[in-house]
Amino acid sequence: MSDKCPEYVERLYAYIDGELTAEQYEEIKAHLLDCPPCLTEYERDMLLKKLIKRACACEQAPEQLRSSILTRITYERTEVRYEA
Repeated sequence: MSDKCPEYVERLYAYIDGELTAEQYEEIKAHLLDCPPCLTEYERDMLLKKLIKRACACEQAPEQLRSSILTRITYERTEVRYEA
């Protein structure tokens, strides 16, 4: 295990969800190939994500909740843009 393992583990969900730059993605991918403990964490996170997806596949969020979430996301993104 390397000193950077906690950083890699912290970014696994972003890696799984495709939210990283190409460079960050390749960095984590290379680390996973060389670090069995982090690879185990990755596999656990992937399994958890698949189980949640399968368990919730038939459920749909109520339209009011969906609309509220999308509005908040838009608001937060707008707020961040103005702060930068």
